[in-house]
Amino acid sequence: MNVFANTAVTISFKLFDADNRLIEESPEPLTYLHGGHSGIFPKVEEALNFKEVGESVSVTLDPEDAFGEYDASRVRMENVSDLPPDVAVGGYLVAEQDGEEVMWRVTDIADGKAVLDGNHELAGQRLRFDAKVLDVRPATHEEIAHGHVHGPGGHHH
Repeated sequence: MNVFANTAVTISFKLFDADNRLIEESPEPLTYLHGGHSGIFPKVEEALNFKEVGESVSVTLDPEDAFGEYDASRVRMENVSDLPPDVAVGGYLVAEQDGEEVMWRVTDIADGKAVLDGNHELAGQRLRFDAKVLDVRPATHEEIAHGHVHGPGGHHH
C-alpha cells in the first residue's frame, strides 16, 4: 500500500542539524495520520506521498518549514524569586499568555534573574529529516474524524 491521504503511516526517523550532527532519532516508530492533519512537518509529508513500506526520504527543512525563525521578542528576564523554587537552567516553565499556554525554557540564571526563552530549541535552524516508511494502513473512520491516529486497541489521547 502507498502513502496517501487518510492513511496511518509508521516511520522511523533521524533529525540532523546543518552540520550533519544527529539531533534526534526515533526511539520508537512514529505513527501519524497522513493528509494534512498536522501530524508531521508538511514538507516531510509531501515527500512521503505515494511512498511504500521500505522506502526512505531525506528532506531539508528551512526554519519556516520546521520550528520557525528565532524570535528575540520571545526572550525575557524574570526575577528568580517570582518563579517556582525548583527553577533550573535547562528546565521548562508553562504559563498562560494572551489566553494561550506558552512554554518557556530556562536558558540562564545569574544575579537573581532567570532568562526565559519561548522559542523552540531548534528555532532558526536548518535541519535534515530522514525517514523510512515502516508501515502503511488505511486509517479508521474514527481516526479520520479525530484528525490523528489512535493507539492499539482503540482511542488514546
